[in-house]
Amino acid sequence: MQKNDLENILNKFSNCSIAVFGDVMLDEFCWGRVNRISPEAPVPIVQVKTETWRPGGAANVASNIVALGGKAHIFGLIGDDGQGRRLTEELQKENILTTGLIIDSGRRTSVKTRILAQNQQMLRVDREHTEPIDYERQKTILSTLSDLIDELDGIIISDYAKGVVVEPLFKEIVEKFRRKNKFIAVDPKLKNFQLYKKPTIITPNTKEAEEALGRVFETEEDVLKGGVDLLKLSGSDAILITRSENGMTLFVKGEEPVTIPTRAMNVFDVTGAGDTVISTLSLGMAAGCSMAKAAEVANLAAGVVVGKVGTATASCKEILHHFDRL
Repeated sequence: MQKNDLENILNKFSNCSIAVFGDVMLDEFCWGRVNRISPEAPVPIVQVKTETWRPGGAANVASNIVALGGKAHIFGLIGDDGQGRRLTEELQKENILTTGLIIDSGRRTSVKTRILAQNQQMLRVDREHTEPIDYERQKTILSTLSDLIDELDGIIISDYAKGVVVEPLFKEIVEKFRRKNKFIAVDPKLKNFQLYKKPTIITPNTKEAEEALGRVFETEEDVLKGGVDLLKLSGSDAILITRSENGMTLFVKGEEPVTIPTRAMNVFDVTGAGDTVISTLSLGMAAGCSMAKAAEVANLAAGVVVGKVGTATASCKEILHHFDRL
């Protein structure tokens, strides 16, 4: 890809509008230093100096879209609690549209707390509710999506297996967006893979792809066969397997697989890298790119975020700077 091609694609992102539906979370970061070991147990004591919060899970996908210049509408469940209000505030600070966030007083807002010292993650604490979404709230999400669908280019379904992405709702969303000829991109979770039927593209990592098929990819040939089998299993138009240091491999129905080498220069933290991939890929498709070209841009964006600590996003400026350094 030439730099002017990349610039042309990135410049189109500001005209794109994408819905993000899935398991929204609040990512909390406690930053500090370790100077001694606890006398109570052989564990380090972290003296917390700073606390920060960011949208996490499906909400981080929306953050990535906005960071790249696109427009994002978030759909999901939060609790009637302080964490839910903080998450809503953090999203609104980023100009993410939150009309699709539904308060469920019977749930708690999912929070992932990461303890970091000297920029190294020491511990993560998860507080969450994973009961399946009830029928009434499924109807509310579908109704709100239906009201907005004509102004959307497509939807990202970001599944963290916390009970929001359930089969009846997934099926209805796919049918609605298919009827309107709009894309459906899915970031999957291991145990839910059987429900992802007939989206436009699914973006598993290697482990998720292996678990979906019940076998390990030991060779390049295993990966290539696995991608083809996932196309058949899901009925999806395309599969993009993200493969860490081995880059990513794209499988599109009726086309030869394409492997894109990694573009990461430094890897400090992979938190949220999958969110960046599916966000950039979706913006590329919304901007009219082929899937192969959109995957190339997504690969560059992933190379930016893994060089940061914590839940991160990439901007168009950072992607161009990263491209110049390669």
